[in-house]
Amino acid sequence: MLTLQDAPIIAIATAPGRGAVGIVRVSGKSLGNLVVALCGRPLKPREASYLPLLDETGAPIDHVLALHFPGPNSYTGEDVLELQAHGGPVVLQLIVARCLSVAAVGSEHHKPLLSGLRLAQPGEFTQRAFLNHKLDLAQAEAVADLIDASTEAAARGASRSLAGAFSNEIHQLRDSLIHLRMLVEATLDFPEEDIDFLKQADAQGQLDRLQQNLARVMAQTKQGALLREGIRVVIAGQPNAGKSSLLNALAGAELAIVTSIAGTTRDVVQQTIQIEGVPLHVVDTAGLRDHPDVDEVERIGIARAWNQIGQADAVLLLHDLTRKDDAAYAAADAQIEKTLKQKLDSHVPVLHLWNKADACSLTTPTRTTSKKSTALSVGQGNTNETTHLTLSAKTGDGLPALRQQLLQMVGWQGGSAEGMFMARERHVQALLEVDEHLMQANASLQAQVPALDLLAEELRLSQNALNTITGEFSSDDLLGVIFSSFCIGK
Repeated sequence: MLTLQDAPIIAIATAPGRGAVGIVRVSGKSLGNLVVALCGRPLKPREASYLPLLDETGAPIDHVLALHFPGPNSYTGEDVLELQAHGGPVVLQLIVARCLSVAAVGSEHHKPLLSGLRLAQPGEFTQRAFLNHKLDLAQAEAVADLIDASTEAAARGASRSLAGAFSNEIHQLRDSLIHLRMLVEATLDFPEEDIDFLKQADAQGQLDRLQQNLARVMAQTKQGALLREGIRVVIAGQPNAGKSSLLNALAGAELAIVTSIAGTTRDVVQQTIQIEGVPLHVVDTAGLRDHPDVDEVERIGIARAWNQIGQADAVLLLHDLTRKDDAAYAAADAQIEKTLKQKLDSHVPVLHLWNKADACSLTTPTRTTSKKSTALSVGQGNTNETTHLTLSAKTGDGLPALRQQLLQMVGWQGGSAEGMFMARERHVQALLEVDEHLMQANASLQAQVPALDLLAEELRLSQNALNTITGEFSSDDLLGVIFSSFCIGK
């Protein structure tokens, strides 16, 4: 009986809906008989053949380009058959049904041509490529990242990860780690030897270099994670501060309704923009106020606004420069800032923006910083620095400075994205785990009496954490989570 992973699979490999071309993909251990039954003859490997695909009555379903990739020289490492037809959803479903029907038809001995052919689960083709060692886990994730890329830089980074750029960095760290482990294990295994393996091989120097290389890879990986994940930026402030105008200005499109009536924005409006290739998911929210005129609908909108703020990676707190000297307005702003301190984690940066500079005859944007102990600071953690920018969402003055400040807030190092690879948050966390174990290893090595057994254990744990990135060591649960997020047919 075939296991779930051994059974041949089939799926439509192109996006749902109408299109010029659609692809049906089949993968299995041996597809020769199915190819002949469907196409009427064997196909030359990796060469497209134009032919009619017939139904059970001999009538053509469609004329297709058929390609046969015998394993292991295929995407999945198994035999793969691809049928490229016209991209109508009905046509593609008919082709899938025909493949399933032909696979189930018995020969003269009443055996199916392709036993157990079934519809593929999301990501199952790429999962088989991973299980058959065609891709490691980081490369397999890069397949989905390339499909989902929202910016050109993200697409190029995912392509580099798919080509193995990130995996090569991990493999180099792993090889250095294995070499160091070998020396430590040899010292443990042969304590009677007079040779001090660790000093002769400069174990301390090797560990120092390993930590330096890890720090470099961690920095690159954090940048790669920014390319993939982007950052969720929430625009907050009182009504009529210009939040919707700022969203429209940043996005370059009229996405949100802009009026002088308080409470115009009742729900969340979101748009993804890119700055130097970094995706920023900008969220416009309802104006924050506590006023007797607030109706039930606006009250719900304000509650949703606070919910979005609580999920933000960064907050743009918008102030109305024309009402700066209004005591009631200033008091309401102070209350919003107080509530922000209570609701936000200390690591979430808040950038204060003073909008409507055009109405105050300010022609150039200004940037000021004040020294005060507050969690509402730019950067990671409490930097005791609060940044204020003056701008005009109406004229665009100050927007370039805002964009650059946003990049600083998210930790973008700037420069060209060429040579950068894509990464995920799980990769960042795995490398942080490696870093922690190497610090413990260093402490064990530098002890007055080196604790070699603890050193060996920390190095082993470091290698295990590295292996989770490329999949040399990974749980079935992790694989299930990763591949379930893929589209069907890939």
